[in-house]
Amino acid sequence: MTPEARAPSPGEAEIGPNAVLQTVRVIEERLGAKVGAAILAEAGIARLPSGERMIREAEAIALHRAIARCRPGDADAIARASGEATADYIIANRIPAPAKALLRLLPAALAAPLLMAAIRKHAWTFVGAGRFTPEGGWRFTIDRKDAGDDPAPPASLFTWYGAVFTRLFRELVAPRAECAMLAADKGEPLLGRYRIACSGRRADDPRPTPREAPA
Repeated sequence: MTPEARAPSPGEAEIGPNAVLQTVRVIEERLGAKVGAAILAEAGIARLPSGERMIREAEAIALHRAIARCRPGDADAIARASGEATADYIIANRIPAPAKALLRLLPAALAAPLLMAAIRKHAWTFVGAGRFTPEGGWRFTIDRKDAGDDPAPPASLFTWYGAVFTRLFRELVAPRAECAMLAADKGEPLLGRYRIACSGRRADDPRPTPREAPA
């Protein structure tokens, strides 16, 4: 059976609040509170999440759309920084200390599939109505074709996904890890295929890494 994790029906999917909270923090740090307020208004977010409960995924996607409309030149950098910050929160608050210690002690070739398996169990908390499918410890796809997104989310959402994984793998598996989305098929803009590399080559290099482990 192909391992995959999926959230409830489109429009009702929920994700962790840091998808919004960390993005707003990055916006305000980089662009100021006034710009942050304008982007939130554009996204239709009247009140920030408390951080104590899950939020509707639609809010996070609306925020990505608003950033792309209001500050298109900053959207990718904001997504990358907020993805890293979200991963930092996960590491500090959601992964038990013994699990972190074990992952950091293991060779990367063993730690990667363990971390990917743990992510798969909780994938709905960040892909919402999307579909997360890992391929071993070093590759995965995020498929939003059936997520009911209307309109389609901007490319920065897929940048955010990659940034979360880059930080998680750098902190827990290998300090030189990099997660990048491989070249997308023109006919599948809502399907992100990712590869994580940590051997010094670019993560989007299509050449296979032996055993999908670091060189």
